[in-house]
Parts: sequence; structure tokens; C-alpha cells
Amino acid sequence: MIQFVRHPVFTLISCLLMFSTTTIAQVDQLERISPEQAGFSSEKLNELGPYLENVGSSSLLIIKDGKVFYEWGDIHKKYLIHSIRKAILNSLYGIYIEKAMIDTSATLAEIGIDDIEPKLTELEKTATVIDLLKSRSGIYHKAAAESPGMVESRPNRGSSKPGEAYYYNNWDFNTLGAIFEKMTGKSIFTAFYEDVAQPIGMLKFKGLYDSINTSNPNVKIPETDGYYQYEPSKSQYPAYHFRMSAYDLGLYGILYANKGKWKGKQIVPEKWIEYSTQPLSIVNEKYGRARGILWGVDLKYACIQHAGYGG
Repeated sequence: MIQFVRHPVFTLISCLLMFSTTTIAQVDQLERISPEQAGFSSEKLNELGPYLENVGSSSLLIIKDGKVFYEWGDIHKKYLIHSIRKAILNSLYGIYIEKAMIDTSATLAEIGIDDIEPKLTELEKTATVIDLLKSRSGIYHKAAAESPGMVESRPNRGSSKPGEAYYYNNWDFNTLGAIFEKMTGKSIFTAFYEDVAQPIGMLKFKGLYDSINTSNPNVKIPETDGYYQYEPSKSQYPAYHFRMSAYDLGLYGILYANKGKWKGKQIVPEKWIEYSTQPLSIVNEKYGRARGILWGVDLKYACIQHAGYGG
């Protein structure tokens, strides 16, 4: 999970609860300070380790004003981050919308987007790129990498018009990946490396990617930085999965806490971050949970966050 508080003093928590593969410790660029310097208690933070171990965490970074005051586990080990891929895609859309390479008002019909049977209806094809970015496409087609919960909760086809209702929809997320690549001519993984990871100094993410087809029962998860997951019986659009370290995700969180700026250079447009992290859809009013564009918005704690499979 990546989380930071939208406050004059930003606090970033980067926590991954995923599976591990390779371990390579490297020197990093983040300054270390004591918990007391950050306004926290060393004694209390010492209680975190056993808890994290008990709940199955892999690594944790707590960062304030760009300085690490608590770390646990191997922060340079890459993990499969599942749904956090959506928060990663947010930056790419912001960058390429500003470059005028992506038109968010374009409809799926205009772009030439359809899918396998049952194909999209004419009404569904009126959904725009911004509808998909807001998870409001109204297209409830089967999709790659859906969890059982997603399958069970998926609305019936045609039950909502484009733009009418929010639904955490893997079809929208996966198709956004295909639209990005069609409009920019770049792989998501290559674009993220060139436009974000490299400029901010990520250590582990190099943009190397592969693809798998889950119709093969013996398929193995690649140990690359990312991979496309195809499920051709469900949809023609693959999910795009990232494998990243807590350290690299910590840098990404700092980038957003600094409104898209890194060492004086604007990496992600500030206006895009401001707009896309607003509560555009209220998911649970009681608990203050909302969604922006590819980010979760917590109204109770005034922060944005995203969690992968397993929390």
C-alpha cells in the first residue's frame, strides 16, 4: 500500500504485502533520520516489527518530508503489487494527456475499441476515455485478472449508461492500458521507466517486461519488472502487472507528495495530480471512502492510497 497525508507536512507510508522473489540490496538516495526527528516514538515503532511479521508483511518504509525514519524488511526486493498498477498508470495518463497525445473526450467507437463476444454495444461504445479513468464506463464485460469478488459483484451488462455509475472495473483498467499504448505507441512498462522511474532514480524498475497466457496451466509468473496477463477466453485486453520494491514505490509516493515535482523538475503535471486525486466517486460515505482517477481517496484521513491484492 502507498499512502500519504495531504497536509503541509506530508507523511508517506509505503507498505507491500506481496510475494517475494529476488533480493539485491543497493545503496539508495533517501536520507535517514530518527523517529524522534520526525515527531514519532522509537519505542512505539519498535512494536511494529513483530506485528508486520505476524500479519505476513514483506517490507515497510515510513517517510516524512522525503526522509526515512522507519524501515522494515528488504526494501529493495521486488514484489508483485497487483492493483497498485492503477496508481502507477495514473502518472502516465497525466504526462501524455499534457503532451496532447491522449484525448480523454474520445469515445471507444472513435478509438476503435471493441472486445470478444459478447461484443460491445453501440451504447457501450459511447463511453469516453475519461469515463474509463473514473471507473464509470458502464461496460461490464469479462476481464483478465478479475478476483472472485469482482466476478460476483460485476453488474449486468447494460444496467448503467456510460458515466452514470462507479464500479471498480478491471475491464476499464485493462482497456485503459491498451488505449494508452495505442495512442502513444509505447509499452506501459517502457513509458513508465523512461518518464518516471529513470528521472526520479528508481533502483529496481528498469522497464523489462514479458507476457503470459493463463490458459496454460503450467504458466509461471515472470521475474521481470512487469508482464501482460492474457486471458483470451474473457477479453482481448490483458492486465498489466508491475513488480516493484518498497523503495521504488517510496520514491513514487514522494513524487506525488511533492505534487509531481522531483528536484525542481515537473515529472507529473501538478494540475493532473490535483484533479485526479479528488473524490470523484463516493464509495462508502460512512467510512469516508471515495475514488479519484486510479487512486483511492480517504476523506476521513485526508489522504490518497492504493492497496494490492491481500491489502
